[in-house]
Amino acid sequence: MTALSPGSRAQAEARPDRPSVVELRLTAFAAHRRAGFPLGPLSLFAGPSGSGKSSALRAYEALARLGGGAELDEVFPDPVACVPERARPDAQRRRGFRIGCTADGPEGPVRLDVAVQAEPELRIVGERLTAGGLTLLETALRDPGRRSVQAAWHTAGSSPVTRAPLPDDRLGTPLLPLRVAGKTDGQRQVLAAAEQMVVALRSVFACDPLPRSMRRAVPLGAGRLLRGCGNLAEVLWRTRSECGRRHGLLVDAVRAGCAGPVRDLLAERQPGGIGGVGGMDGTVQALLDRGDGLRTPLGRLGDGELRYLALSLVLLTGPGVLEVDTAGEVPAALQTLTVLADGFDRDLDVRQREGLVRLAARMCERGHIRLVGAVSDASWAAGVGGVTVVDLEP
Repeated sequence: MTALSPGSRAQAEARPDRPSVVELRLTAFAAHRRAGFPLGPLSLFAGPSGSGKSSALRAYEALARLGGGAELDEVFPDPVACVPERARPDAQRRRGFRIGCTADGPEGPVRLDVAVQAEPELRIVGERLTAGGLTLLETALRDPGRRSVQAAWHTAGSSPVTRAPLPDDRLGTPLLPLRVAGKTDGQRQVLAAAEQMVVALRSVFACDPLPRSMRRAVPLGAGRLLRGCGNLAEVLWRTRSECGRRHGLLVDAVRAGCAGPVRDLLAERQPGGIGGVGGMDGTVQALLDRGDGLRTPLGRLGDGELRYLALSLVLLTGPGVLEVDTAGEVPAALQTLTVLADGFDRDLDVRQREGLVRLAARMCERGHIRLVGAVSDASWAAGVGGVTVVDLEP
């Protein structure tokens, strides 16, 4: 075994155990061209309307879904909207977009870049996975008449590369474990880099709480929070009894962000039948216990209070409670949940947004959760440690 030099040993020890996305690249996507954005544990895209905040989060979510094996038409139901407005078609009337990211982890920085054709047919026309300056996977569209791309991946054996067709309607990187044998050092390097990228991308929860859907009673179900948080009452019904410590932290957060006294946050079964006769109807409603015998239904809260409450719950819970696609084959201790929060500061007053970003900073500091949010202005977060602000120009 070759001994590592002191510098190489220190570099290896500094690599994070949990793979995470540390850069988002929008080479040509919607309003963005040749853009690269560094991402920390807590990142806020800031800028006025039309500056591209939401499209940046949309690109991140698209990469996450592709990394999970989703088909292209599921990820991009309106692909033409992702093409830069001034992009001109080529001689074959083709237009498209390019996105990518870098995932850091035990294998060091791994880059993924994807070229998607939006017109005349939606398909992946190019993909490149690289690490340490070495191309580990590269695909290209050779024959437009076939629904496949030609792929070549690093082998470093008797043959330097292996070539084979891959489908053009999904990402090749998550398919590599099914195609690469792992018999040579080169193949094992390809598999390790692909796994790091997929694990970094997979555990993503895109969240945009909709207050109007959080005000009503909801039926009991699986107890996994949806992206609009409309089933928040159902989730509270589950989590209040499952983890008392986290529920206590949530109550503390709600107390700091909601008007009036708050002793507890709970969910109650609703009476059924005519006039409340006939038992319970199978739905639950969330309420604030004010501590003096009064329980306030969440329907009476303001939009800012509801968004604050929902985002606090997201930050204080985990993948088992959120509707998120995790890498089940990888131990939870080696995964990081990334929350994408469009309109992170929407409807929040000064006290609520500052309290929420401080809560996010505390949770992200622990390493098991990351947050990428979009805000109209991030000057109020400048004094909070651990916040990476990405300023966008309109």
